[in-house]
This record gives sequence, structure tokens and C-alpha cells, in this order.
Amino acid sequence: MKRRTFLDGLIALSGTALGAFVLYPVMRYLVPPRIPEAATQRVVAAKKGELAVGGFKTFPFGAEPGILVRTADGEYRAFSAVCTHLGCTVQYRGDSRAIWCACHDGLYDLEGRNVSGPPPRPLERYDVHVVGDDVVVEKAKTA
Repeated sequence: MKRRTFLDGLIALSGTALGAFVLYPVMRYLVPPRIPEAATQRVVAAKKGELAVGGFKTFPFGAEPGILVRTADGEYRAFSAVCTHLGCTVQYRGDSRAIWCACHDGLYDLEGRNVSGPPPRPLERYDVHVVGDDVVVEKAKTA
């Protein structure tokens, strides 16, 4: 083997190794890791007297936020707080009695249906139960 061929091969191998050492962290940064959905099916969202009539609370539900609303008649309703348009967090507006996404002015009614704006689908609705002093929210059972 000639010395020049050996040095060419060594330089090519060194360049490839250096490229891999630089490219690997860049690829790890650009491709986020998969985060599995939490196995949470039920969570205590609030205490019974915590929400005033017409009030709302955002609460953690697994890996995503949820929203608990107490309607004008005192009923509790819970939904996923993730807008179906681009994933922004929604909030309740008592003046219009609607759930509002501030990102693109999307509106949902208190049934979770998209009323106006760009959201393509309704919000996911959760079941709400009052157990003792706790307001418990759980994923709706599919039939």
C-alpha cells in the first residue's frame, strides 16, 4: 500500500467521524423525542367550593392541560384546553359565556363545539363528577 493511499483513507475516515460527531447532536435537537401519553384517566381538578359561578380553572390532565368551567346554573363542564387549530391553550370568557382561543380568536360554546374562527373540530369533552368535596374529571368512556 502506498503512503498516499493510506493517508487519503485516514483523512476520509477522520472527516466522516468528525461529521458524525457534529451531525448527531444537531439531529437530536431537530427531531424531538416521543413523549408517551400519560395513562391518567381521572384527576381531581378542583375542590367543590373553589370555583365561583361563571369561573374557570386550567388544570393538568396527563401531558396536556384541561379546563374546568362552572356555568351560570352552577354545573361543572370540563374539556381539553388544547385548541384543535394549532394547539394553543384556551380559556373561558365569562362575558360571552364561551371558551376562547387567543391565538386566532377561535370560539367554542359550553358544549365544546367550535362556533367561530379557524378551529376545525370541537374540544374533547371530559366527564365531571362531584365526589365529596372534590370535583373529579375523567376521560369520557367510548362505547
